[in-house]
Amino acid sequence: MDKATQTIGPDVETRVREAGLRPTRQRVSLASLLFAKGDRHLTAEELHEEALGVGVAVSLATVYNTLHQFTEAGMLRILAVEGAKTYFDTNTSDHHHFYVEGENKVLDIEAGPVTVSNVPAPPPGMEIANIDIVIRLRPKRGR
Repeated sequence: MDKATQTIGPDVETRVREAGLRPTRQRVSLASLLFAKGDRHLTAEELHEEALGVGVAVSLATVYNTLHQFTEAGMLRILAVEGAKTYFDTNTSDHHHFYVEGENKVLDIEAGPVTVSNVPAPPPGMEIANIDIVIRLRPKRGR
């Protein structure tokens, strides 16, 4: 048993099973890493590095597949921020984000008065599932 699985225990296994997924060793280990530190935003590469760091032998392809399975099961939310860079958010509630340019850091915007107006009607047969707002930040430039 790897360190990630040892530190979390059966709660993560139950969470994976309740999401409709089979709780394989790798899924449970990756879920343990994902959900052990509260709400967070991670790329597949960052999770892969964490997994290897605690002795979870897993390929990057398996990490990607598992993250997408968790997303489809409603355990994660996907956030495309920077071109090809995709973050996975453990907080699946409706909320928005700040993205700190140059640091590749994603921060939750606290719940509050963020409004979106003039949203176009979706095409026939479609409905709006969610609106993601990402506000890009950078350090102020000296003047």
